[in-house]
Amino acid sequence: MSKTKGRVTLPSEAGFLEETKEMLSRWGADALRDSDGTKLDPKIKELDAKIYTTYFVARGHNAFAKDHMEECQQLYLLSRRCTAMDTSLEIPFMEGYYGEQVIPDYTHNPKEWWEVIDRTTQQIIQAEDWELDMEHHKVHVKNIVPFHEYTVSFLVYAIWDPTQMYNHITNDWGDKPHEIPFDVRQSASGQFVKEYLIQWVRENPDTDVVRFTTFFYHFTLVFNQEAKEKFVDWFGYGGTVSVAALLEFEKEYGYRLRPEDLVDNGYYNTTFRVPKKAYLDYMDFIQRFVAKKAAELVELVHEAGKEAMMFLGDNWIGTEPYGPYFESIGLDAVVGSVGGGATLRLISDIPGVRYTEGRFLPYFFPDTFYEGNDPCIEAQENWLAARRALMRSPLDRIGYGGYLSLAYKFPDFIDYIEKLTDEFRDIYDKIHGQKPYCGLKVAILNCWGKLRSWQAYMVAHALWYKQTYSYFGMLEALSGMSVEVCFLSFDEILKDGIPADIDVIINAGDAHTAFSGGSYWEDERLVSLLRRWVYSGGGLIGIGEPTAVHKNGRFFQLADIFGVDKELGFTLSTDKYFTKAAEKHYLTEDRTEAFDFGEGMKNIYALYANTEVVEYKDHELYIAAHTYGKGKGVYIAGLPYSCANTRLLLRALYYAAGQPEKLYRWYADNPHCEVHAYEEAGIYAVLNNTQTPQSTTIYDGTKTQTKLLLSPGEIQWKKIGE
Repeated sequence: MSKTKGRVTLPSEAGFLEETKEMLSRWGADALRDSDGTKLDPKIKELDAKIYTTYFVARGHNAFAKDHMEECQQLYLLSRRCTAMDTSLEIPFMEGYYGEQVIPDYTHNPKEWWEVIDRTTQQIIQAEDWELDMEHHKVHVKNIVPFHEYTVSFLVYAIWDPTQMYNHITNDWGDKPHEIPFDVRQSASGQFVKEYLIQWVRENPDTDVVRFTTFFYHFTLVFNQEAKEKFVDWFGYGGTVSVAALLEFEKEYGYRLRPEDLVDNGYYNTTFRVPKKAYLDYMDFIQRFVAKKAAELVELVHEAGKEAMMFLGDNWIGTEPYGPYFESIGLDAVVGSVGGGATLRLISDIPGVRYTEGRFLPYFFPDTFYEGNDPCIEAQENWLAARRALMRSPLDRIGYGGYLSLAYKFPDFIDYIEKLTDEFRDIYDKIHGQKPYCGLKVAILNCWGKLRSWQAYMVAHALWYKQTYSYFGMLEALSGMSVEVCFLSFDEILKDGIPADIDVIINAGDAHTAFSGGSYWEDERLVSLLRRWVYSGGGLIGIGEPTAVHKNGRFFQLADIFGVDKELGFTLSTDKYFTKAAEKHYLTEDRTEAFDFGEGMKNIYALYANTEVVEYKDHELYIAAHTYGKGKGVYIAGLPYSCANTRLLLRALYYAAGQPEKLYRWYADNPHCEVHAYEEAGIYAVLNNTQTPQSTTIYDGTKTQTKLLLSPGEIQWKKIGE
């Protein structure tokens, strides 16, 4: 039985009542929830727990949807590129898409709403030069140029919700109906969702919390002809499209969006793309609509005396928790999936709600809970990665999802989560409402700014990418670091300047992406602003390909600050002399293991004799530092998340800020350990972030040193001054 109780949500299901009672006691849970594919036992209200009920606004109502198929949600899709061998061409535009998920929209005139494009020249093919074969889903194009590539941008109806489709396939749901998503912008659907919710809350008096999953539009998730993921973007607005939306947008903004504004050469405006004005306008348009409609539903829930919770996932598009309209929705809470420190901060830092909740991994599905597998491994890794972020910004609640009956078959897992939930409550009780010590204020500079706080690449299947991609690794490292973090956009600092309280700015990511900045670095105002700021004493850290765009004889436009640039092949005839690494440097002073630069960056070279080459091996430069006036620049070739890399970044921050000695306050010399201090509460915690024993010397607020031994995953709490 758990030592403490509360702040934990437990999934349950029909026919599992007695075991649920046991798990409520063992995990100290005070709330029960259903999941996609499960229903709670009718006697569940007899238990001493709050009841969460999953509520799907725009899916799961097939009787209505089948009577209004013209109001299904829509997407713009792009055909595969076809090369013309003659002056005519046949394009099978549905090839590569899953016919059980999407079907072409032949209701609205394709000649008005579709586009055929010469991708070699980007010219639009006039409507009179192509014809549509609806029976075979083909477009016949004529009067074209041989050996040019051509595509069709076409509208489809979505006839199967992609999350339900994924769960359906993963759990082998067989004949269970495919849930059809409908568009609340349409008249009948908009009226239905309000009337149905009014009826539903009356029929579900035992529900305490309505868990909206989520509201109206799913992130862009399209499957191929084999029912496997073809394209997925957790930030994608592709599923918000409809002819009605395009007409309303045109009326409000004075111009009509082209299909190309949405298919974007096949990139579909992923969050890595530097956003164009038309797409930013469209995002804002959708966000205002979603916030207004969602607020109407939340008000109905409140009128029924229930709480409204939003799941940050599935149909979350348009809610943008760090956007300008989110708070107007009036939600009580947000719950989201925790994949590590960055995703925990994404949830726990959300403003304008009474409480936040994290759904920890693993999900209780058969892809993890099967004979021979040990789910404790994933649970431990997930907890240790997320816990360091929890120490900076605690969630109010944690929980799990899926089939409790599956997890119940793994007693070691049940035992581990029992200890974990007690540890979570202990942490929360000690630090909730306390401001943790922050030695510096750090700003992440990219195209998105605050809107994408703690957000990078949020898709579980791309774990390999999360491990190697520098931007994500940087966020993960920062999520549990003793610094204050904010997010700034290029437009913001061009308009208002750099905030006076910023100590260090980080620009990270691959060249040409929204995170690095791409074409923004062609603006002389931006480069001059950053140069002046660093020269006057600021610190600038670049990771990967920072400030990168090829212009004016430079690739890194702020190479003069970093002291390094990247060889593109244009200066191979110019000798590079500065390759000797310093024998000792502040950035690597306490290194105990090799850094991981992931795939790194090839062909980085030092520009100046006074560039401090910190790491150079196999003819490649990986770390450099450079003094620039009163400030400093630091360059790191890559930064996947690891304890060693986190320590490297921490030291780089203090070095770039010109405050190296300040590092040794609330500090552990072992990179596998961290110290979190809450000075107003008079306590601090020392964490072992690994599953092996660790010894460390810690420095308290007065830099007094103490030697500690920590068991695997241990937290030791201390009173300040003792």
